[in-house]
Amino acid sequence: MQDRWSYKDAAPQTLLRLYNASLRYGAVDVLQDVSLEISAGGPVILMGPNGSGKTSLLKLMMGLVAPSAGEVHCARSRVSFVFQKSVMLRRSVAANVAFALQAAGLPANDKEIHAALAQVGLSYLAQRPARRLSGGEQQRLALARALSRNPAILFLDEPTASLDPAQTKAVEDIVMASAALGVKIVMSTHDIGQARRLASEVLFLAGGRLVERAAAESFFNLPESPEAQRFLAGDLVISPEVKS
Repeated sequence: MQDRWSYKDAAPQTLLRLYNASLRYGAVDVLQDVSLEISAGGPVILMGPNGSGKTSLLKLMMGLVAPSAGEVHCARSRVSFVFQKSVMLRRSVAANVAFALQAAGLPANDKEIHAALAQVGLSYLAQRPARRLSGGEQQRLALARALSRNPAILFLDEPTASLDPAQTKAVEDIVMASAALGVKIVMSTHDIGQARRLASEVLFLAGGRLVERAAAESFFNLPESPEAQRFLAGDLVISPEVKS
């Protein structure tokens, strides 16, 4: 990873800091001059139309890609993430959690595995092959794997996009319970209703730029940027040249 992304130099109370971070793929500017700090507290929800750069910003934050310009610094080395479609290892539910624990250098004993599965309501499926779970159960297992690492920050990229309402609620309940335990949630969603239910703070992107940051109540009741106003009114704010 380039020096522009590191686990250094963020203030102790700051979990994540971006300074004029940009991302370019070929000739395309995917993100432009994003500066922000993320500290402990309630869930931060990334919103914006398709192509606004939400997924690209998450990848920068997670350290999966390095910025083309600017800097990204993370104060804590333990981060976890769950994508829209999680890959299940070809082994049991319990063994999937054990693998995550081992990869993080943590004890992978029965007690730790049971605790992780209990957190997401999957203890009774511990010995089932993970790939035989339903889509919602697989996302809950992905959350168990991520949370078993005791992350300071949990990044979620539209984790309920393909789930039915009951499974969506189950995932949302886990997210909020984790946040209450002190895990910093940074999550993207295209679902305005979900954002209203979960967000403490909203980051709104359009055209690869962070155009508004506000407390959730302020954002949903009185958005300041024209782009956010149009988005919440149901208009699409799409920049075709930018991809998430």
